[in-house]
Amino acid sequence: MIVIDHTEVDASLGGQGVGRRLLDALVQWARETGTRVIALCPFAKAQFNKDPTIRDVLR
Repeated sequence: MIVIDHTEVDASLGGQGVGRRLLDALVQWARETGTRVIALCPFAKAQFNKDPTIRDVLR
């Protein structure tokens, strides 16, 4: 199990979807390794709330 407590992207990359790509990579890794995820980070929580297709990794 892992906890996402913070997601940060350089300000110069803001609005380019980089944060979501980071989250997608984490979700892929979690699926491959059978790792469960707890999302405390407001950004990650919002993404999990918006997209039910990635919720399978949540604890």
